Amino acid sequence: MPLRSVPRLFTGLLVCLVALLALPAAGCSSVERAGGTAGESARGTATAAASAPAWADGMGTVRQAELPAEARRTLALIDAGGPFPYAKDGTVFGNFERELPRRERGHYHEYTVRTPGERDRGARRIVTGRDGEVYYTDDHYNSFRAVLR
Repeated sequence: MPLRSVPRLFTGLLVCLVALLALPAAGCSSVERAGGTAGESARGTATAAASAPAWADGMGTVRQAELPAEARRTLALIDAGGPFPYAKDGTVFGNFERELPRRERGHYHEYTVRTPGERDRGARRIVTGRDGEVYYTDDHYNSFRAVLR
């Protein structure tokens, strides 16, 4: 290779390097917000989080239409005032796990969400709050998601 072409080769490599470094700064990164962040997946989608009521701030969310059919049926029974299939439905939820915001005793009430194949009440519940809050758990109070209605 003649010595005259070395500076031209070096200049070409330098231009390519600068162009590659400039791509992410210009917004051409392939890792955009399409998948969201880990924090968003814990709280629900960005759209759901933006439309969530203040009482659901910082919580995972689920739209009512995305709940299992049994949970939607339980919500319909709650809205109608019963009758409920389980004796413990409508009883005070103590929030002993402290997964929900702290409120005075009697603020929260729990309702069983039938789990197909379970012989007992299973792990799924709807918990309502006195101020219109609705929460869903499918792991027996270990975690909750705010239900967006």
